[in-house]
Amino acid sequence: MPPLPVSGLECIRALQRLGYAESRRTGSHVRLSCPGRPPVTVPDHETLDRGTLRSIIRATRLTVDDFLALISR
Repeated sequence: MPPLPVSGLECIRALQRLGYAESRRTGSHVRLSCPGRPPVTVPDHETLDRGTLRSIIRATRLTVDDFLALISR
């Protein structure tokens, strides 16, 4: 499994595997939405801060292990 933190692009790709799709992009921030789940904003940065990544994982109602499984696919 890749170590945390991850890049914004890796996070976006993992969430797209869950069914999230890009709804808009403003600067370096990407807004993702998915039916039945809350929308989430992911900064498209080279490295996400731990707190930001933790907030994204919490908002998508995933566990860290589930998120890591999505990244390693």
